[in-house]
Amino acid sequence: MEKRIWHQAYVKGVPSAIQFEKETLYSALQRSAARKPDHTALILMGREVSYGELLETVDRFASALSGLGVKKGDKVGLILPNIPQMVIATYALFRLGAVAVMNNPLYTASEMEHNLKDSDVRTAICLDIFVPGILSLRGKTAIEKVIVCHVRDYLPASDGDAFVQELSALHVDIEPQTGVYEFRALLSGCPAPSSLPTVTFDDPAAFIYTGGTTGVSKAVVISHGNSSAAVQQFKAWLFDTKDGEERLLAVLPFFHVAGYTDIMNNGIYRGWTIILVPRPTPDIIIELTERYRPTLFGGVPTMYIGLLNHPKFSSTKWNFIKGCLSGAAPLALETITAWEKSTRATIVELYGLSETTALATFNPWRGKTKIGSVGVPIPETDCRIVDVESGTKDLPQGQAGEILIKGPQVTRAYYKNPEATAETIRDGWLYTGDIGYLDEEGYLFIVDRKKDVIIAAGYNIYPREVEEVLYQHPAVQLACVIGIPDSYRGETVKAFVVLKEGEPATEKEIIDFCKKKLAVYKVPKMVEFRSSLPQSNVGKVLRRVLKEEEQAKLKK
Repeated sequence: MEKRIWHQAYVKGVPSAIQFEKETLYSALQRSAARKPDHTALILMGREVSYGELLETVDRFASALSGLGVKKGDKVGLILPNIPQMVIATYALFRLGAVAVMNNPLYTASEMEHNLKDSDVRTAICLDIFVPGILSLRGKTAIEKVIVCHVRDYLPASDGDAFVQELSALHVDIEPQTGVYEFRALLSGCPAPSSLPTVTFDDPAAFIYTGGTTGVSKAVVISHGNSSAAVQQFKAWLFDTKDGEERLLAVLPFFHVAGYTDIMNNGIYRGWTIILVPRPTPDIIIELTERYRPTLFGGVPTMYIGLLNHPKFSSTKWNFIKGCLSGAAPLALETITAWEKSTRATIVELYGLSETTALATFNPWRGKTKIGSVGVPIPETDCRIVDVESGTKDLPQGQAGEILIKGPQVTRAYYKNPEATAETIRDGWLYTGDIGYLDEEGYLFIVDRKKDVIIAAGYNIYPREVEEVLYQHPAVQLACVIGIPDSYRGETVKAFVVLKEGEPATEKEIIDFCKKKLAVYKVPKMVEFRSSLPQSNVGKVLRRVLKEEEQAKLKK
C-alpha cells in the first residue's frame, strides 16, 4: 500500500509492508511442534501439554470428527471456556477445513438457539455443565451430535490446591445416549487421518458472532487468510518478542475474537506457552501470574481495575512482564497510571472488531503512545474517516466521522446475510459504525459510536435486544436502554421504563425477569421508572435525549 502519515509513528523494526506467509494456522502448529516438540504449549492449573502432544491430540481428534462425518465446510459449534479441549477442537477443525462456530457459554437458551440455527451447526463440542441445555435444543435446531468435554480430564491432582478443587467440582456426568460422545473416548485408539483436504486462505476458519444496529447477532466469517494475516501483523508489531520464548496469560476467552486472535492463534503461531484461565477472577489471575510468570499480559479495562483493587496486588511481583495490552473499551488515565507505576509495564491500547479479526489499530509497541488514542493502523492496514451521512466524503485530519478500515484481516462477509454484508463492506472497506478522527500524526481517537452498542467489561450489549425482553414483561408499556459510565465495567446497562396503568412492578422484579432471559452481563443494573419517555414526532423513543440527561447528572 502507499505511504501513510502514520507510518512515521512506527518504531524501528516494524515494517509498513509485510510479505505474508501463505501458511494456515494448522500448518503453523505443525511448524511449532517440529521446532520444539517438548516445549510447553498449554498449561491448565499445573497440567502441561507440550507442542508434540498438542499436535498429536489435534490429529487424533480430527480423525475422530471425520469418523463422525464432519467434513470440509461443515459448521461445528464450540461451547467451551479456555481449556485444552477448546484449542484441540479448534485446530482439529482447521485441519479438516470445517468451521469453528464460536459461542459464549453464558448465552441463554434463546441466544444459543439463534446462533446454532443461524450457523447450520449439526455437531456441538460442549463443556459438560452446558450439555443439558444443548441437548434441549436438538428439536429446535439441526444439532445431531454432541461431544462432551470435562475440565477434570486435563486437571492435575489437587494436592490441596483450592483452585484445582474448585474446577474439579464443576464436573457433571452425562448419561450415555444416542448422539452423545465423550471427548476422551473418541480419542482412544484413534489414529491421525491418512489424508488432508486442501484448505485455502479463502476458506472459512471460524464464525464469530457479533451484533448490529438491530441487535440481531450476525456470524462474522473469519477466513483462514484473515486468521493467518492477523497473527503475522501481530508478530510484526511486537517486533522484539521471540518465537518459542514468551508466555501468554489467556484471560481473554477464545470464543471472543480478541482471545481467538491475540492469545490462542498468536500463541500457537509463535510457539509460545499459553497459560489457560478458565475462570478469570482476580484471585486466579494473581495466583497464575505468581506461579507461571507470564511475559505478556492482555485484558480489558475491568480486569486491570479488578487487579489494582485486589488486596494481594501490591505484594505480587510483576517485573517479568514485558508489556500489557488492553482493548474492547477505553482505559481510564488513572488506571493506566496506577498500573504502570506498580508494575513498571506499559499498557498498550488497541482497537479492533470481530470484522477485523481483532486487529485494526495499535499504539506503537515500545514507541510513542497517546492517552485517549487507540493508536495507528497496523502494517498493511488502511484507514479513512468519512462523513456519516453519505459515507463517501473523506474528512480532513481532526474532523470526526465514521471510521473505515481495509486490510487482509478484514472479513469479506457475514454468513447468510448479504444485506448486512453489502451495507458494512463496500469495495473492500469495512464501515465500522464507530465515530472517530485521525490527528496530525495519524493516531486514531474514537469519540462516539454510530451504533448504540453498550460495551460492558469488553462484551457488546445491544440495547434493542434488552428492550425486547423488557417488553415481554406484562407490566411494561414503554422501555429504553442506554449505557452509562461505570468505573469498573467501563459501561453498564440502565433501563428506563414506563409501566402500564394499574400494573405495578419494582426494580428488583424487572431485573429478575431479565435475568431469566438474558446472559448475566446484559441484564440492566439499574431501572428508572418514569411516567413518560422523550419521543420524536413519529413516536420513536429518543435514546439520545436520555443519554444527554444522564451526562448532565454526572456533571453536577
